[in-house]
Amino acid sequence: MMSLRFHFYILVLYACIIIPTQCLGNICLPKEHVALFIFGDSVLDAGNNNYINTTTDLQANFWPYGETFFKYSTGRASDGRLIPDFIAEYANLPLIPPYLHPGYNRYIDGANFASGGAGALDETRPGLLTASLLFFCPPYQVIDLNTQLKYFKNMETQLRQKLGEKEVKELLFKAVYLISIGNNDYLVPFTSNSSVLQSYSREEYVNMVIGNLTTVIKEIYKKGGRKYAFLGLPPLGCVPLIKALKPGNTDACMEEITELVKLHNKALSKVLPKLQSELKGFKYSIADLYTFLSERIDNPSTYGFMEGKAACCGSGPYRGLPSCGGKRSIGSEYEICRKTSDYVFFDAAHPTEKAYQQLSELIWSGAHNVIGPYNLKALFEH
Repeated sequence: MMSLRFHFYILVLYACIIIPTQCLGNICLPKEHVALFIFGDSVLDAGNNNYINTTTDLQANFWPYGETFFKYSTGRASDGRLIPDFIAEYANLPLIPPYLHPGYNRYIDGANFASGGAGALDETRPGLLTASLLFFCPPYQVIDLNTQLKYFKNMETQLRQKLGEKEVKELLFKAVYLISIGNNDYLVPFTSNSSVLQSYSREEYVNMVIGNLTTVIKEIYKKGGRKYAFLGLPPLGCVPLIKALKPGNTDACMEEITELVKLHNKALSKVLPKLQSELKGFKYSIADLYTFLSERIDNPSTYGFMEGKAACCGSGPYRGLPSCGGKRSIGSEYEICRKTSDYVFFDAAHPTEKAYQQLSELIWSGAHNVIGPYNLKALFEH
């Protein structure tokens, strides 16, 4: 018995010697530990909208959301896991809960501030949709990007009080910041009675969105953030939601949105190298969601899907009316497919877990034609 106990202690001591660690306050972690902080919209929201005063139009905390993986609805706008969940797994992190989840404060692993319906512009706060899609859009609450930044700063203050100035500075310096924003800034003008695009040219509007995003990036940088991963915008004009709204319900995408998305992606690809030249140590990657999703919409069978244009869950043409789950103001009637993994889109505007997993694998370790100048694996290891 003594011999076994002795060998056990030797093994523990050996493990402590050969596994490099870093200690933050009284918490010791592997030396390669890198936190993940998440900002954005429903593409990344793990359930923050469960905890704010909003409408079910902007929530996903009811069946059938979450059924594929979690077996219950978590607030994620898909049938299962989202991009941050897969990236956390690949980076040897636990799943990062929503920042507003009661009792969550293990910020040494990261935090998820994303909110479904959020935009880069405060004016986008009314969110995604209303009952009629085309009429008055009441001011439902979402956590806009500036408020997400405020939450991040509050979290940083709490961490400094708990761990100390030096430790928090190192944690935020090594962390990766994953951002998906802009989708709602370009969707809302076409799904509500917004007249914003009558007040600005397309270029002016895109510059406003990019300008607000740039301001937030610089604020995160001031707090220590150096490594950023951005999701470029997908072909929003081709999602089931927009195609269902198109007069005549033809197979064509809505070109007005497609043009805005292309302008946004081009502007983002120009501003980030500029920031890299201005901000010492700034590193970034951009994932090409536009090409990724377009290929699966147009050629689903090439990527293991049966259907690329219609959603699995919803109603109307392409199941593009956002009634999935029957709890939204558009109505209680909806259809749901038999096999979610056959579909690229789960609901009117969001991909399935299978599509998200394919994308996550590519942005984690993919080549420059998918993500560049770094993939996420390289960002975590640098």
